[in-house]
Amino acid sequence: MGGVSYRGVGKLAYQIVAVRENETVRCERISVLIAIAKARVWTNEGWQVVITDDEGRTLEPAEFDKLLAA
Repeated sequence: MGGVSYRGVGKLAYQIVAVRENETVRCERISVLIAIAKARVWTNEGWQVVITDDEGRTLEPAEFDKLLAA
């Protein structure tokens, strides 16, 4: 019986945390491209943003491109 592989489904590989004044927003995404895009938008709006990958590495905006090289 054939089936669809759901490997990785439910795993949220990238956590984005954005802080501005007394607000904190957290968001999780599977796609590295979507995570970086969302983080860059928040950065441009004045938020302090970091992305944490599935290995626990935390990257700041200047380091987001490192996620693309992985």
